[in-house]
Amino acid sequence: MQLFAFGVNHNTAPLDVREQVVFQPDGMEQALRDLVDHRPVTEAAIISTCNRTEVYCNTPEPEAAVQWLADYHKLRAPSLDPYLYRLPREQAVKHAFRVASGLDSMVLGEPQILGQFKDAVKSAEKAGTLGLLLHKLFQRTFSVAKEVRSQTEIGTSSMSMASASVKLALRIFPSISEQAVLFVGAGEMIELCAMHFFAQKPRHITVANRTLERASHLADRVNGQAITLNELPDHLPLHDILITSTASPLPILGKGLVERAIKARKHRPMFMVDLAVPRDIEPEVAELDDVFLYAVDDLAAIVREGIDARQGAVAQAEAIIETSVNHFMHWLESREIVPTIRALRDHAERFRRHELERAERLLARGEDPQKVLESLSHGLTNKFLHLPSHALNSASAAERDELLEFINRLYQLHAKE
Repeated sequence: MQLFAFGVNHNTAPLDVREQVVFQPDGMEQALRDLVDHRPVTEAAIISTCNRTEVYCNTPEPEAAVQWLADYHKLRAPSLDPYLYRLPREQAVKHAFRVASGLDSMVLGEPQILGQFKDAVKSAEKAGTLGLLLHKLFQRTFSVAKEVRSQTEIGTSSMSMASASVKLALRIFPSISEQAVLFVGAGEMIELCAMHFFAQKPRHITVANRTLERASHLADRVNGQAITLNELPDHLPLHDILITSTASPLPILGKGLVERAIKARKHRPMFMVDLAVPRDIEPEVAELDDVFLYAVDDLAAIVREGIDARQGAVAQAEAIIETSVNHFMHWLESREIVPTIRALRDHAERFRRHELERAERLLARGEDPQKVLESLSHGLTNKFLHLPSHALNSASAAERDELLEFINRLYQLHAKE
């Protein structure tokens, strides 16, 4: 079993790099099958969020898996390499535990990443790419994350992306209660943002989504209006605040559309937060006057507030993780010696059967049972001791001391014996 993890995240790669290696949910299972079918990879799981894309796999050729990531997204491997981290064995285990526990997130202690890990496991299970190693790794990952959150205060007073968006909006507008808010998308992130803004009692809320049914479900919860994405051009000028997070592979709001909306608003300011990766709003929109556009990386400074107060919890969490990594590596190493133990037992079983068949033939000829048993025991003893005795007798002077120490330990021998 050769565990290996690699990827990019908000610490190693800028947004314009991360959005090039995003895996869309509806294509995740096929991507996993493609990796396992066309590379020397026996197990694989992929976590793809706005802050990270990571591949966990069981492979004897790590670089082949890395090359696959570049090939799949039609990128040149050298252009991606400066942003990639490669984590073999123990490093991969520790990284998984830290990420799921919220220690490696842009928002320290944020809980959403654990759900994203579970989604990754479900996708791998459906694709048939989750084997013994990754199943054990992720089950242990979930247990460690639960232990960290229950025994430390890592998530206490953490600033989420949703609450950071509200805080940033209040720097632009004196009061959200006088503003109209438009949410584009209806997933978990938009739902969290909608709840935070709804608590500020905005003048009006609209939810736009590809399917009207999902938009209506969220709009009903925040006393808002539901529209489809096709209606965005007409409704955009009517809103002061825009929060977007969809799974669209291409921007859905271009510079021209926003420019027309600003003119219709007579240049009243618009506050926009694009939480999607790849981005929903063309970056050029930020060049327009009267538009305040923020992407996920722009919120980093705000969401880091309060980290100092939780440094004690971080130290506790790291201690829990370190112990858990040691336990997992012990399990992994024990699995790696299973083939040798099986081969040793098979070897001994052949000796046993050979001597037993010989004894049965002697008994069938009427030989004395006591003598047959003596012969059986001597035969087994000689066969079991032949190989270690031969190894000692044929060892060189340089090897002999080390081999003697090993055999004494293996058979629990003592000098006086």
